[in-house]
This record gives sequence, structure tokens and C-alpha cells, in this order.
Amino acid sequence: MYDINAQQIEDKLAQVTTYAFVGAAGTGKSQRAQSVAALVDADYIIDDGLLISKGSIVCGKSAKSERNQISAIKRAIFEFDDHRKEVMDFFAKAAPCSLMIIGTSDDMIIKIIKKLKLPLPEKVIRIEDIAAPEEISKARRERFTKGKHVIPVSHVLVRKNFAGKLVGQLRVFWKSNDIHEGEKTIVRPPFSFYGEVHIEPRAIEDLVTFIAGRTSQVAKVVEVSVSPESEESLSITTKIAANLGEKNLLELATLIKERTAVSVRYFTGLNVKDVNVIITEVLI
Repeated sequence: MYDINAQQIEDKLAQVTTYAFVGAAGTGKSQRAQSVAALVDADYIIDDGLLISKGSIVCGKSAKSERNQISAIKRAIFEFDDHRKEVMDFFAKAAPCSLMIIGTSDDMIIKIIKKLKLPLPEKVIRIEDIAAPEEISKARRERFTKGKHVIPVSHVLVRKNFAGKLVGQLRVFWKSNDIHEGEKTIVRPPFSFYGEVHIEPRAIEDLVTFIAGRTSQVAKVVEVSVSPESEESLSITTKIAANLGEKNLLELATLIKERTAVSVRYFTGLNVKDVNVIITEVLI
């Protein structure tokens, strides 16, 4: 089978016409996604990590399926390599075509555009252009008070792609001509998009201490230090006293490194650049 190379993929991606649909979180963008896409004649929609066409999930993974907010944000802007590649490969085959990207800000749209190597939007539609102030206020109340999110695909398809609770379904019609706009599913993700997430280094140190301390042959966790490498990445150094046992010291250190990295990534959503394990004492 003929495989296209990286340059050919970029050339194909340049043939994707893009539009942006922008509005603050909870203002009803996803509820109006299909109607706005129809207005600009977009073949596809990107919404929170999913690539959607005519109410069906084409590929991708929903940010709302993530179990913490940091991972959800990274999923929405295609930070994960396999996720990004899947969508880019699809467009390399589908081009020429048109795409509407939904985002909470111009900056988010640009981040997605750059990650997927797509052209800049030909047009930016803002939620304020198509929704009345009272409609936006109502949507925000629903989000803030009930934690409900809308995904512009059917209930059955969302069930396969979502970790939270499916709350209900919507069938929306245009008031002007009663044209069916498609199914939508109301969901309640296992986290909230609102506010800021701040994880103190001490919390990570406590987690690492617990993980290392529960590892066989670790007599004592002497010290744990966490050093931020970037906004979403960190390095961890763990000093332990070890008992001689079934595993040699190298195997023990490797096990602690692996358990630490997996646990911190899972519970915090942060990238762990490296884990250094220093055995300060061996007890016989």
C-alpha cells in the first residue's frame, strides 16, 4: 500500500478550509454546533477532542472522557501524540474538505490549528453573533449549577466514548423552518472545567512517599523532592533506605520509578519527565 510522507500530509492538510466557532465555556456552543456548521457549510466539526460529521463521531477522543481537568484540557487541544496523529491522518485522506473548530477562545483555536498543522480560519463565528444574551445566560446557569455539558452526537455514540454520566438527550429544530438539527447528548463529566487547578508540590511529595513506602523492601522513605520542569511537567527525586531481599537494588529502584511515574500521571494528569531514586542506606 502507498504511504504518504510527512510533507505530503502537510500538503494535504493545507487543503482543509477551517472556520472557528468561539465562545466562553458553558455558553451553548456545542448545542448550536451542527446548525452553525451548516451555515458555513463545514463538512466536519472538532469539539473537545472529537471529530464529528453529521452527528456521528468520525475519530478522536472526547476531552469529557478524561478523569481530571488537566488531562481534559490537553485532550481538547490535541497534546497527546496518538490522538493528534489519528485526526491528522484522517484529514490527509479526506482533504480537500472543510472543518469548523469549536473553542473557548481565539488562543485555544490557534493552539489546535498549530497542533494539527491546519490553515488559519477563514471566518470566526462568535457565540454572541448567533445567540441572544438571555440564551447564553441560561446555558451558563445550566453548566454552573448542574455541571451539564452537551456533545453534538447521538446518545448511543457518546456512551462508547465517555467516562461520566449521560444525563439526557436533545433534539433541536430551527425555529425558522423546522429543519432538524440533529441529536445531541447531555453529559455530566467526572470533573468541572471551571476555576483553576493548583497542585501543591507537597501533595505530590505525599503521594510519592506513599507509593514508595508501600513498595516491598523499602524500609523508609528518607526524602522526596519535586521540581517543576514546565507548566505541566515535573521531575521527582526519591531517597530511600532499602532492605535486602528478593529484588536487587537496581530492580527495586526501577520498580519505584515506574510506580511513581504511573501514579503521579494518573492521579494528577501531569507529565513526569523523570524519576530519580537514590538509595541512601541498605539494611541487612
